[in-house]
Amino acid sequence: MATLDDVREIALGLPGTFEKVDGHRGGAGWRTDKGLFAWERGPSKADLSKLEAQGRSWPEGPVIGIRTDGLEAKEALLASLPEVLFTIPHFDGYPAVLVRLDAVDRELLIELVTDAWIVQTPKRVADEWLAQRGIEPGD
Repeated sequence: MATLDDVREIALGLPGTFEKVDGHRGGAGWRTDKGLFAWERGPSKADLSKLEAQGRSWPEGPVIGIRTDGLEAKEALLASLPEVLFTIPHFDGYPAVLVRLDAVDRELLIELVTDAWIVQTPKRVADEWLAQRGIEPGD
């Protein structure tokens, strides 16, 4: 089981990342100069109402949102990791998924947060970071 502290440690270990508390929702978010890539996400009343209308409920435990590399990547992630990832009507048409921290292990969390960071960091920075680890961009 992962925690928000794990998310914070992973995110802040990536180049150019800083943490900012959302003034609207009050949760922590991790971003680069290019934008938000991971954020603490609790349900709004509207989220709960829409989920209830669909016969679904918000999961117990902490949840984060993460950016995906487009809508196709979002759908592929949701299909491959249904026990860990989910979405809500508010995210329809938006390239992001929600991660159940109580259902994700640390290794997968590192991969998910890092992939989200790659989407929201300048290509040069991401490519350099990947090259330092012996990973070809796009692998």
